[in-house]
Amino acid sequence: MATENNKNKFYIPVNWFSSLKIALVGLFLIIKNERNFKIQLVIATLVGVLGLLLNYSHQDWINVGFLVCLVLISEAFNSVIEALSDTISQEYRVNIKYAKDVAAGAVLISSITSALAGTIIIMPYILRFLREQNII
Repeated sequence: MATENNKNKFYIPVNWFSSLKIALVGLFLIIKNERNFKIQLVIATLVGVLGLLLNYSHQDWINVGFLVCLVLISEAFNSVIEALSDTISQEYRVNIKYAKDVAAGAVLISSITSALAGTIIIMPYILRFLREQNII
């Protein structure tokens, strides 16, 4: 049932804490149900551990954090589009295929961009470490 502002009255949070709870449930659900999101979280954790070991600068932590968030948010929107599309129809529909393919393409673009930019950010730290260890 919709209200005057076109929001479903059954899902309107009564306060900020209710909104936070809904958001945390959503985060839990995507971690529980989406394989690619789990993989991306593992990669993000490895990048974070690498940052602790290589002592990223404050600015590089911010940059890497934004890159990680870009990929995770893209994956979340992709999952939403897939879920809504599957709710609309389980049958093949060209427009649903288009929406799913474009959403997956957006994740691919954000992942490649983040990997390239992340490599540019992190590589000097790796090279410095290897020089300090007299490996190169």
